[in-house]
Amino acid sequence: MPLVDMPLSELKKYQGINPRPHDFDAYWEKALEEMRAVDPQVELVPAEFQLPFAECFHLYFTGVSGARVHAKYVRPKGSAEPHPAVLLFHGYTGHSGDWMDKMVYPALGFSIAALDVRGQGGLSEDTGGVSGNTHHGHIIRGLDNEDPHRLLFRDIFLDTAQLASIVMNMPEVDADRVGATGWSQGGALTIACAALEPRIKKAAPVYPFLSDYRRTWEMDLCKHAYEELGKYFRMFDPQHKREDEIFTKLGYIDIQNLAPRIKADCLIGVGLMDIVCPPSTQFAAINKITAPVQLEIFPDFGHEGLPGLNDKIIQFMKDL
Repeated sequence: MPLVDMPLSELKKYQGINPRPHDFDAYWEKALEEMRAVDPQVELVPAEFQLPFAECFHLYFTGVSGARVHAKYVRPKGSAEPHPAVLLFHGYTGHSGDWMDKMVYPALGFSIAALDVRGQGGLSEDTGGVSGNTHHGHIIRGLDNEDPHRLLFRDIFLDTAQLASIVMNMPEVDADRVGATGWSQGGALTIACAALEPRIKKAAPVYPFLSDYRRTWEMDLCKHAYEELGKYFRMFDPQHKREDEIFTKLGYIDIQNLAPRIKADCLIGVGLMDIVCPPSTQFAAINKITAPVQLEIFPDFGHEGLPGLNDKIIQFMKDL
């Protein structure tokens, strides 16, 4: 087997090395309280794109920090009974994609909501307002604020849970049959969503990002998606005098620390040749999930298309 990280037998036991803040649980309970206190002011705007079997909408809601957040929402036309729904999360710096990318789900009788992550390539608003460095990337956004609640990914994680709640409250959706999926950043947001909204029934993250930051740095893989971590140290802490402080603060937005909260059945795809999101960082989160996990491992593949996995995810979600 090709090896860029650890043998699979070790990966399946690895527990991660990035610090977990001592008040991690209290941090997220406070964050969720803030999210629940927000009036989302949900707005559905019919899209120009429509199909005979699907109704397409721009969905807007107000999230934490006052940001107006956008998602594409598609529901099957003429559905008389509450039906399942799937949440879709995109990769780092991207956007919710084309309408046609979503149509397999309404064809199956499902609704689907695809989030635009705030401040990235779609229509969601980034209200900003942090002090300190905001150079090159969202992992480090808010890192220099004394209050760790100013970390941008904290707000993004909350957006996933808020979107889930909004979709679950749609009259056409059965709140007990909602799933979530995404690749890379989308895989991380799938884990965050399932952790922060325990009603999610099925989660299918693929090579999840945003996990075990210190491990990525120690592997000298602060490149590609994690490049901003290396740049941060070079520019703002060149002798790593604040290293423990920085990695501990990043622990608030480390998905491995959220993973134990997941109650959903999981299907997880991993490429063992991944040098963008190293397999060990992914397994740091996977190994903390106590809910049922179906692992789909691709020994010769990295951070790329994984043959047949989209079909397996559809089959997995179809059982909702």
